[in-house]
Amino acid sequence: MNKITISALIIAKNEAAMIQRCIATLRWCDEVLVLDDGSTDNTVELAEQTGARVISFKHKSFARLRNEALKHCKTDWLIYVDADERVSPKLAREILVHLETASVSALTLKRENVFYGATFQHGGWSPDLVTKVFKRSSLKEWTGDVHESPNYEGEAGYLQVPLLHLTHRSVRDGLLKSAEWTRVEARLLVASELGKISFLTILRKGVMEFLRRGFFWKGYKDGEQGLIEALTQGINKMLVYMQVWELQQKPSIPESYEKIEKDIADAWKSEL
Repeated sequence: MNKITISALIIAKNEAAMIQRCIATLRWCDEVLVLDDGSTDNTVELAEQTGARVISFKHKSFARLRNEALKHCKTDWLIYVDADERVSPKLAREILVHLETASVSALTLKRENVFYGATFQHGGWSPDLVTKVFKRSSLKEWTGDVHESPNYEGEAGYLQVPLLHLTHRSVRDGLLKSAEWTRVEARLLVASELGKISFLTILRKGVMEFLRRGFFWKGYKDGEQGLIEALTQGINKMLVYMQVWELQQKPSIPESYEKIEKDIADAWKSEL
């Protein structure tokens, strides 16, 4: 009987601080492939030093990035892992047992989210089920620009050992991530022909997101970290709708500045 093979696929951009420790938890795989999304730090160098194969491909769509990585995978199975996720030895063993014995086409994992050094059980962060392991022949594509999802044939099995997600290691880290995805989400909302956004809409969206995560979904039970993250999510929601408001302006804000610049230039011309 031929050995079943598996590849680990990591989508990375400026993950120099995380990439080597991530790869170190994937040595049980037959191959680790890092798809680098235009890093400006030494992510590529560090990944190669740790034994990964690196493919360079830059795109704004997370689904497009995952699909590109899929093209370079030739093994029987694959697992998608983000640079801030960690596979424990117990989880690796459970995955390998399922590959040998299961008749399913995919595996769904329970992701354990760690924010600001604390494991979250509330605030909408648990249970966090993610389908990350696929039979190569069953996975067709990923769709969605921000919250991408897999399209695959067959059924998924469920694992018991959690996948660790070491996210938001600082307030700055959280804000930098927000700067990436809030702009994309804002553009998608504008494309959906969302109604006119006002200041009160922006404020209401942020306050409701904070209350939902912090109190309705009991984020306060995760301590100060839970409330801080609920507030961060409220700020993120406001950032999305602030950018929707920005994109809805007529004339556009860049056009307004261009007119101001032209008026200043014309004023100088009349003085000369």
